[in-house]
Amino acid sequence: MYKILIADDHPLFREAIHNVISDGFAGSEVMETADLDSALALTREHDDLDLILLDLNMPGMHGLNGLINLRNEAPTIPVVIVSAEQDKQIVLQAITYGAVGFITKSSPRSQMTDAIEQILNGNVYLPPDIIRSQKSPTGRRLNETPAFPPELLQALTRKQLLVLERMTKGESNKQIAYTLDIAETTVKAHVSAILRKLNVHNRVQAILSAGDIDFGAYLRR
Repeated sequence: MYKILIADDHPLFREAIHNVISDGFAGSEVMETADLDSALALTREHDDLDLILLDLNMPGMHGLNGLINLRNEAPTIPVVIVSAEQDKQIVLQAITYGAVGFITKSSPRSQMTDAIEQILNGNVYLPPDIIRSQKSPTGRRLNETPAFPPELLQALTRKQLLVLERMTKGESNKQIAYTLDIAETTVKAHVSAILRKLNVHNRVQAILSAGDIDFGAYLRR
């Protein structure tokens, strides 16, 4: 049973995501709003919210500035961006600015349910198809974050390299565990070791810097 706020100015989409939550998370309390000011007011009234599903383009947002304002106002409430945006750089910037996930509005219903479940379980969710792309839809390369020095990557074990490779494809710990045929707790341990060895603070920093790595070259060693 969760308490979730949907902040989106499109009534049909609010209804659709409300149905996703009702069907996938029975008994949850769902609130709705259509602009940032109302969303901010509701977070002040309901500091026990479990999740905010936030549209990037509704009134008052001004893109990612609205996310920053909401995070400043309610830093303890997890925020997920739900948007039609398909630009990989925007997705990663949203996570950098404090969102715990990014769900594209074109996602199938089952994928939305899985994404929300991952986030409510404390994981970060990134859309796999966008994260796998090496270029944004605008055609510019996403190489603002430098790649890891070879010596840091060489410090990773073969299994850790395999886990990192799956991370860069946008896979969750559960998906990685299934793909590599290992326990999810083992994946979590590998992720913690990877972050420590690469000297990064979170999963997103690792994904940002590892996007252009030729994993085959390291795995052949």
